[in-house]
Amino acid sequence: MSRCFCAAYTMLLLALMLPNCLLAQTHERTPKILAADTSRLLKPMSKELDEVVVTGTMKEVKRVESPVPVEVYSAAFLKKNPAFHVFEGLLHVNGVRPQSNCNICNTGEIKINGLPGAYTMVLIDGMPIVSALSTVYGLSGIPASMIERIEIVKGPASSLYGSEAIGGLINIITKKVSDKQSVGIDLMTTTWGETNTDLAFTNKVGTKANVLTGINYFNYSNPVDQNKDEFTDLSLQQRISIFQKWSIQQKQNRQLNLAARYLYEDRWGGQMNWNKTYRGTDAAYGESIYTNRVELMGNYQLPVKEKMNLAFSLNHHHQNSMYGNTLYMGKQQVAFAQITWDKKIRNHDWLFGAATRYTYYNDNTPGTAAPNSGSWGIQPQKIVLPGLFVQNEITLNEQHKILLGLRYDYHSTHGNILTPRVAYKYTINPQQFLRLNMGTGFRVVNLFTEDHAALSGARKVMISEKLKPEQSFNVNLNYIHKLYGRNNNATTLDISAFYTYFNNRIVGDFETDPNQIIYANLKGHAISKGVSVGADIALHNRLKLNLGATYMDVALYQNGQKEQQILTERFSGTWTLSYKFPAIHLDIDYTGNVYSPMRLPLLGPLDPRQPYSPWYSLQNIQFSFHYWKGMEIYGGIKNLLNFLPTRHSPFLIARAQDPFDKNVQFQPNGQVESTPDNPYALSFDPTYMFAPNQGIRGFLGIRYTFK
Repeated sequence: MSRCFCAAYTMLLLALMLPNCLLAQTHERTPKILAADTSRLLKPMSKELDEVVVTGTMKEVKRVESPVPVEVYSAAFLKKNPAFHVFEGLLHVNGVRPQSNCNICNTGEIKINGLPGAYTMVLIDGMPIVSALSTVYGLSGIPASMIERIEIVKGPASSLYGSEAIGGLINIITKKVSDKQSVGIDLMTTTWGETNTDLAFTNKVGTKANVLTGINYFNYSNPVDQNKDEFTDLSLQQRISIFQKWSIQQKQNRQLNLAARYLYEDRWGGQMNWNKTYRGTDAAYGESIYTNRVELMGNYQLPVKEKMNLAFSLNHHHQNSMYGNTLYMGKQQVAFAQITWDKKIRNHDWLFGAATRYTYYNDNTPGTAAPNSGSWGIQPQKIVLPGLFVQNEITLNEQHKILLGLRYDYHSTHGNILTPRVAYKYTINPQQFLRLNMGTGFRVVNLFTEDHAALSGARKVMISEKLKPEQSFNVNLNYIHKLYGRNNNATTLDISAFYTYFNNRIVGDFETDPNQIIYANLKGHAISKGVSVGADIALHNRLKLNLGATYMDVALYQNGQKEQQILTERFSGTWTLSYKFPAIHLDIDYTGNVYSPMRLPLLGPLDPRQPYSPWYSLQNIQFSFHYWKGMEIYGGIKNLLNFLPTRHSPFLIARAQDPFDKNVQFQPNGQVESTPDNPYALSFDPTYMFAPNQGIRGFLGIRYTFK
């Protein structure tokens, strides 16, 4: 077992022991104070207790009162390991892992409790505008500067949010529009040559409108090949994102918010001698991706006596990609509208809603080909998904709450879909809470927008049967215990056990034929189960420690056999340690994670690469100096241990010297034949990836806000 794992494991044990020590110390020294004046000891944590969340029940509720467990991560948490976008910013969230899927273009997905990224619904201000095609290529375009907080629900949430929320959801809450005029700028660069600029300013328009504008520009144009395979270790990127949010005052303080965002990204990776004149040719291999994306969203509190709200969103995503000499053109448009009625009757808190989503998708793959036509892109997918939902939160007494929910959707292809949910919250005492959640989820799949391997390496996609929607059943048990000690010491323990059972799981077969991906519904079932433990510790208002550990078993069961899901770790740990030095205006943040081995994608029995990844850890340190009002200078080191996946295997990209398979010989059954030039019987494939290719690197930045 590696030293980094031992260190992380020791820290986790301390996290579990420390609250008991604090409590014992408190009972020993001040038992009368605890019994007589608990409210005074609760003051340091009052802000956390009053924190308002919206994701679990689709209405504003104090986090401590929500029957659905919701994890909240503030913008301050994201700044402890500054990232260029939300994808990297979630690296230190317990049970959540950003996974890169390609050594060349570095596309990725966000996994919750080990489930693939396609099972995670990503919302912006509660709007389902990041899905399918944009989940693969749009996550890196969400700058951290526009985020106020991130709310995460683990487990199915389809009873409120419909398709794609089968494994969990991430709700990115953008910054509020202030009525105070201000300008903020954040500049950051790294020793790899990555540069990021965030500019945000607020201003008033007339007497009733306040506007927040955010501009993000990211550039990385320095090809690096540390592993000497003649391919870029990190894709080169040029990205601009413009975001604007309007808050318009209405009569009787009703809300009207409008927001829009435009994203353009030019990304490429490939052989070191590649340039854009080679795009689409076999002179040199490159993966070049142009992304254009427009989003519009809003919510409006209707001018009626009842509390009714209208929310809507529109988005257009256009993709122009070239994988070697394989062209992928994709266009996706999504229109969404939802109306909710929030009605409280005695101890019943009702939420009624109606929603509809229209999705248009077209590309140049067999996914949109007309039957027996032999042509591509002439039969676009047009999916209408209307739904009705109802939710009732029943307060039995101060200790017991029950939430009942049911959603009905009608899919234009798959017909009627019902997704029920039930939740129970037991308040043991003001410091201890127990939550039990059960529910179902469903997901309708678009393979060509979710599986990058279907394009990279020029594999052909084969669908062996008519695919059915995936369904899941989930049980989640959550326990929270808040402990308070002397000198404003406080600890919060958060323990969860989860179990998810999948029917009709759609699995890609990468092994039968190395030139094909064969998709079919699983002839069996899949199970994701595990335990998650988290601890938030605050000592003397200077030292703060956030620890997390998740153990899980994610496996496929068919034909009496159990198979561990590919690219899924059994154990993961995260930590964030922060300490303040007020006398010298310095803050130190030490963040990290650790992962156990995961099964990796091999190309055949002769593939010399390791079938499992090693234990590994990514650790970072940051120093922030804030002496001047409104100004902060920060810098540090990422990947302190200089971990590189190339130390584990002789190479990462298979057949990097022959990316177009010009010298690969195939057997009649499609299998690669072993030859003197290809002794391991491999074809070109860049999907063997489990950790970033960037080693140790420094970063430096400055933030300045003036009003």
